[in-house]
Amino acid sequence: MNSIQFSKAVVRGLLAVGAFSIALTLTASGQVQTTTSTAPAGASTKSINVERGEIVYASGNSVVVKMEDGTLRHFDNVPESTTITVDGKQLNVHQLQPGMKVERQTITTTTPRTITTVQTVTGTVWQVHPPSMVILKLEDGTNQQFKIPKGQKFTINGQEMDAFGLKKGMKVDAQKVVEQPETLVTQEIKRTGVMPTPPPAPKPDVPMLVASEPATPAPVETAAAAPEPAPTRLPKTASDLPLIGLLGLLFCGISLAVTAIRGTLARIG
Repeated sequence: MNSIQFSKAVVRGLLAVGAFSIALTLTASGQVQTTTSTAPAGASTKSINVERGEIVYASGNSVVVKMEDGTLRHFDNVPESTTITVDGKQLNVHQLQPGMKVERQTITTTTPRTITTVQTVTGTVWQVHPPSMVILKLEDGTNQQFKIPKGQKFTINGQEMDAFGLKKGMKVDAQKVVEQPETLVTQEIKRTGVMPTPPPAPKPDVPMLVASEPATPAPVETAAAAPEPAPTRLPKTASDLPLIGLLGLLFCGISLAVTAIRGTLARIG
């Protein structure tokens, strides 16, 4: 928004205060006093972007990080001032190690605001060409021309007037007010890391134990049992009937065999 606000005082005991906006054309910029102010124009918003990875290579000021998605990112010429917080300590690029897990948070803050620039000029009305132009005589004796916007009103002695109310000799304070919207974007980067897990410490040397053969137990002497005396007579365990029957069968067989042989010989003879 571009505007110029006027407040006027009438010389020789007449006090007039007015305010109006004009477009300003400067011929002597050295007489203009400029002030700038900043005011918030809304609530700030924040966004956080987190990137994680593992260092796979670190040498000098060069670092290669494998990201979570598997891609490799090469950071070359990392400045000495870049540090990573690990266990509460700040480590620079020369203290990084392969295997370290690293994380970077980028916090972006967006703040809308309004920049207001006020240019002030004090002078005496030298010439008026209503309704669009006025020439002021500045304190250093130079003249400066101002353009008055169409329809601009101002107040003199409590009465609202247009540009036709300006008269030669009136002291005028002219202000050009420029309001420019702006969005301020700031970023904060936090870097943290976790040292790689150290390999397990080797076990101390333990002498090997040689297994010894189990001792053979000494034979236990036992009292030899006395041999049983051989029986002088076998005990009678069965009768003679089976033997007699077997002999009878044997004789019958021999008799049948002799009879058969005789019959064969008789037929032959």
